[in-house]
Amino acid sequence: MTTTKEKAPVFCEKYCPVCRGARAGIGICKALQKIELRICGKNGCPWGKARTEYYGITPDKKIE
Repeated sequence: MTTTKEKAPVFCEKYCPVCRGARAGIGICKALQKIELRICGKNGCPWGKARTEYYGITPDKKIE
């Protein structure tokens, strides 16, 4: 079985319209993501959690 550390979380990083839009600074996406992070916890949805575990940063932050 593949763990999250071995496979990059592609959906959150490249395809999720909410996360991508929020990281790009689009207001409605930032608001939706803020709600999601409050409801689901600091990592957000399962794909956001995978992104946090893989990159070490939460879904609302850009990879630098």
